[in-house]
Amino acid sequence: MSTINGLYVITDENLITHDNLKYSVEQAILGGASIVQYRNKSADSQTKVTQAENILQVCNLHSVPLIINDDIALCAEIGADGVHLGQDDADIADAKEHLGSDTIIGITCHSSIDLAVKAQEGGADYVAFGSFFPSQTKPDAKPAEISILEKAQLMLNIPTVAIGGINIDNASQLIEAGASSIAVAGAVFAGSDPKAQAEKLSRLFRE
Repeated sequence: MSTINGLYVITDENLITHDNLKYSVEQAILGGASIVQYRNKSADSQTKVTQAENILQVCNLHSVPLIINDDIALCAEIGADGVHLGQDDADIADAKEHLGSDTIIGITCHSSIDLAVKAQEGGADYVAFGSFFPSQTKPDAKPAEISILEKAQLMLNIPTVAIGGINIDNASQLIEAGASSIAVAGAVFAGSDPKAQAEKLSRLFRE
């Protein structure tokens, strides 16, 4: 089981072109990303398979887990390391049944400790809280208080991922509050140098 900690990067079809996807992900990994999530809400199923397989090659090369957003079938088809599920997606037991007990299951818990405790009891491998800051990727996401990360440290024994509008200027306070990992898209992939951006963010975990 791969441990979820450090810099967690999420692909975004609005930030990375199809032709640059594999290269951009590898640059992020070389910069220190320790988890990659493939997220594409607009592509057709065959494009998703192609893109996810390309990213999986890079992730396997560097021994970094690949998590698939919201798509158990795609995760199973390409043999990815895990799947990230929202509250309205399939439940954890179904995901484990389809994917096997070794598969990493992450659950979105928004700003709710109760949902996180329930996810942990159901067998989740990590939970994600947010949005901590206004997010261009999910502009309608409800806000979460940073204090939820401190509560999670007391009530959970699985990793916590902070998400939502995180960048180099605000990430440290989330790490200090107890986030095991910070999940970003734009903070790494919006610029022209994903490696340099990933280096800056991953360095925060060593400071």
